[in-house]
Amino acid sequence: MSYSLCTSAMLLLTVNLSFGQRVKTATIDSTYQLIWSDEFNVAGKPTEKFWMYEQGFTRNEELQWYQAANTSIKKGILTITGRREKIENLNYQEGSDNWRLNRKFADYSAASIKTKGKFSFQYGILEVRARIDTSSGMWPAIWTLGDTQKWPACGEVDLMEFYRVKGQPTILANAVWANAKNRDVWNSKKIPYTHFSQKDKNWHKKFHTWKMDWTPDFVRLYLDDELLNEIDLSKTINPDGFNPFHQPHYILLNLAIGANGGDPGKSSFPRKYEVDYVRVYQHK
Repeated sequence: MSYSLCTSAMLLLTVNLSFGQRVKTATIDSTYQLIWSDEFNVAGKPTEKFWMYEQGFTRNEELQWYQAANTSIKKGILTITGRREKIENLNYQEGSDNWRLNRKFADYSAASIKTKGKFSFQYGILEVRARIDTSSGMWPAIWTLGDTQKWPACGEVDLMEFYRVKGQPTILANAVWANAKNRDVWNSKKIPYTHFSQKDKNWHKKFHTWKMDWTPDFVRLYLDDELLNEIDLSKTINPDGFNPFHQPHYILLNLAIGANGGDPGKSSFPRKYEVDYVRVYQHK
């Protein structure tokens, strides 16, 4: 099946407030059910029933041009491919101050897909199994955005970002909301990639599981059942009193190139970010 609805699931969670430790709790069994998933079992492109594409230059002054052509599904795996290629910017405006308009060409391409307007959820467990590309210049991500209000007031949860922090490869687990000036407020955990690679030199070659455990009180973010960050939702209040994590969120998967990802100039291409499945569980 390419996707499943309302299938019962068995999940093992870890709850621990100190990073780097793993304390197992009881298995959550039939109190949770799988309400939505994409297993990527149908070859071709991501299903339009679930996903829409971002197009062109999008955010953060990144280098890539987003396009549907950089997605493919084969043998149960969604692959988002980063390519070094020259693409004409059809929105180019000579002399514009807008970075999306003043670049005549893009030198790289990739893809970003999202469930906006097709699927969103409020509370539960979001689980994604993926293999990320840790090459210089790569910025893969798994994240959510709130259905209402503009960023950052809409709220953002980053189950996974990988990029360079002060030049060092880093895995991040974050949440974002707004302050009184509608600027972004971050609860961010930055874990050096060496924390994982020193335990397993082949870490980058393997699939790993990212998990968001979301309740009305907390968002807890895990990597392979290791707690990376816990966000107290009593503190994530926008200036107008709205809590962006008490509303439905939709899901995004993307591979950015450049910007926080670093310099892709010395990396060989194509690069690949692979996703095995995306699953959402909720209490019955």
